[in-house]
Amino acid sequence: MRKKFDLPLLITILITSIYGIIMIFSASSIWAEYKFNDKFHYVILQSAFFIIGVVLMIIVSKIPYKYYLKKSNLILFACFVLLILVIIPGIGSIRNGSRSWFGIGGLGVQPSEFMKLALIIFTSKYISNNPKTIKSITKGVFPILAITMIAFGLIMLQPDFGTGTILVMTIVAMLFISGVNFSFFIKIGLIGMVGVVILVLIAPYRVNRIISFLNPWSDPLGTGFQSIQSLFAIGPGGLFGLGFGNSIQKHFYLPEPQTDFIFSIISEELGIIGIITVATLFLIIILRSVKISIKAPDTFSKFLIFGIIFQLSFQTLLNLAVVVGLVPVTGVTFNYKLFTTVKKCLKIKGKNNMCCNP
Repeated sequence: MRKKFDLPLLITILITSIYGIIMIFSASSIWAEYKFNDKFHYVILQSAFFIIGVVLMIIVSKIPYKYYLKKSNLILFACFVLLILVIIPGIGSIRNGSRSWFGIGGLGVQPSEFMKLALIIFTSKYISNNPKTIKSITKGVFPILAITMIAFGLIMLQPDFGTGTILVMTIVAMLFISGVNFSFFIKIGLIGMVGVVILVLIAPYRVNRIISFLNPWSDPLGTGFQSIQSLFAIGPGGLFGLGFGNSIQKHFYLPEPQTDFIFSIISEELGIIGIITVATLFLIIILRSVKISIKAPDTFSKFLIFGIIFQLSFQTLLNLAVVVGLVPVTGVTFNYKLFTTVKKCLKIKGKNNMCCNP
């Protein structure tokens, strides 16, 4: 029997990817030219990743999904080994203050990303194999939560609070739709809130981040710098934006404009139209995936698809919330001094430099 695929979903994913590549070029060209003397550096890398991704997508589509069901334990075990290895000095590499990467040549591999998918596969298998037991808190829920919290703990040792949060919330969402008593989630939510407070209090930089979230102007050149610069990018966008390639904030004001904060550049250059375009593309991906999940032939595939699409949705919403200042910035806080130093170097070299007062 010939396998079917969802053509609207495929087309939307390809359009979203190409859209991202175009905006990465605009957002990264200034920094790439300064750092690598090649304004196409990041867009070439991203285009290569896109091609690799398409090839892998074709290969993975040929693998029966039940193969992941059979190998779920092995996949999860391998990901745990990688998470342990990456936090060992000399094996894992530090980037932006977090030991989350394996350095392979000039590239980096982040094992926590594999764990996010591996845990979805394992949880889908666990729920499908234990439809009655899963409703029991002690016999059904606690075992999968214990495994999840071990993975969360290893990710926090890197540390990477954002990725850990996405992982935990995805598993909780999967348990929620499996039919676990709602009162359990109220209790675990309260416990989670206490845990978050403890994690914040034991790390001074997280306390500073909360303070800067509540009032970024309390430290505009330190912990509040990134949030302020992001809002400076979003604010002037208007309906149609400043025009493609005309962002001011990407000129060494907004840190990470081509990665975590690319939405700010999209808003600045393409305005509300650009924002609506991005939102529409992601909405189509989510709705088509939900439709596929509903029509899936068995419990394992239903939960597998739901887990993947929930994780994508939650991660997208979390990123947008950070960019517009609705939640504190995750990751390592950037400092204004780096960017003033870069701009001084550019002036010394006699290169063009667009300036505005941050």
